[in-house]
Amino acid sequence: MAKRRDFSEFNAKLEKHIERLPDYAQRAQEKLQRYFPPAEEAGGKPQQSQRGPVSPPPVPRRPSSAAASAAFSSVAGQVPAVAEVRAKWQRWNEPSAKHQRRIRRTSRVLTLWVLVTILLGILTVLTATGLLGGAVAGPEIGQAVFSGFATLVFGTFSVRTGMRLRELKKVELPAAPSGPPPLPAAASAAREPMERLAESEASLRELLKQLSVPTSLGTTAVPEVSVADARATADEAARALRGLADRIQAIERGRNSAPERERSALQAAVAKLREQLDDGIEGYGGLVAAAGRAVAASSDGMVTSREALTDATDRLAGLALALKDLG
Repeated sequence: MAKRRDFSEFNAKLEKHIERLPDYAQRAQEKLQRYFPPAEEAGGKPQQSQRGPVSPPPVPRRPSSAAASAAFSSVAGQVPAVAEVRAKWQRWNEPSAKHQRRIRRTSRVLTLWVLVTILLGILTVLTATGLLGGAVAGPEIGQAVFSGFATLVFGTFSVRTGMRLRELKKVELPAAPSGPPPLPAAASAAREPMERLAESEASLRELLKQLSVPTSLGTTAVPEVSVADARATADEAARALRGLADRIQAIERGRNSAPERERSALQAAVAKLREQLDDGIEGYGGLVAAAGRAVAASSDGMVTSREALTDATDRLAGLALALKDLG
């Protein structure tokens, strides 16, 4: 009979290793903490190690592409060189600019085809009349036929290109929507007022659009003439305010380049123009507030808000005229 193997010694060793499993786990945790140390408490003492799996530290999330693009745009808007490059790129990609480049390319191609056609035509005439190589023989006749055929081909190209150029010149592109004007530099005294002006323009544009919507009775809350007058006055005032902001920036550039003894006078001029600019922005805001009251009162037909819109328009028109006189 086969001799049976004794597993008692093997079982004893296995039970001994099972009893030491907590010690093995403690050593593994200590080695793991060398690479991933636990966070320290507020008092500066490390937290007491606890048995159990230690989770690795959280990996910081990378910003999304949209957030990165928005951050880059905000930073790029404050750098004059980057803003200028971006403005040039936008002008290059405008539909009208692309159309003009297409017209210029077509005109150049037409000029090339016409010149080649004229040269081939002259070559055909000289070859056919024998002025190019004496009497007309067999080879000269073949050359004349070939040059005549080439003249016909390039003449066809010229006609087709000319018709294409004529069609391109007849195309009327819609006017490209004008984007918001660029803001002054971040360090300029005109930057903050121009940001407020841009916000006020957007609010007024929406409010006047609401005032132009007919009610259920088919009439508007404010006469269309008043809305158009307010819109035109707001545009004129915005142009005057931006002109004043341009003056501030020009003086600031001169101040930065002027000698030290001259800078105080230029800084005083900038401060005075900044006060006038703040007054103009406040007047523009009065028109926005009047338009908001007119929209709020459009449901109950109050006349006082409509009169307030007209009064605010008149005041803003006078302010725009005064700013224009200052320029």
